[in-house]
Amino acid sequence: MPSVDVVDETFLAVPPTVIAAAFAEPAAWRAFWPDLSLDVYADRGAQGLRWTVDGALVGTMEVWLEPVLDGTLLHYFLRADLPGDPPARRVRREVRRRQLAAKEVSLGLKTTLEAGRPPGVAPALP
Repeated sequence: MPSVDVVDETFLAVPPTVIAAAFAEPAAWRAFWPDLSLDVYADRGAQGLRWTVDGALVGTMEVWLEPVLDGTLLHYFLRADLPGDPPARRVRREVRRRQLAAKEVSLGLKTTLEAGRPPGVAPALP
């Protein structure tokens, strides 16, 4: 079992294709995860991406985009280890840091991609 196991879900009131486009370019990955080196092993189009992870962590990461109601449930999975044999305290700090970073990415996309859509109002059609 990986020492860093992060799972996050956030609803965005936009179609999966819009979110997939936000993750399409490697430059976006570097902005979201600057200390990780990512290599796509499964490009699932509007369903998301799967990467192998190297750098500050070693393992796998996935963004799965699930159509739900009038939007998308963005699922994020990071399963990786810190290189070497870090103390348990460092692992716990890293898990918490990655949990907060995952939510920062998803809420940042929500703010940007929903473009100020008022709560309770259907998303604009592309």
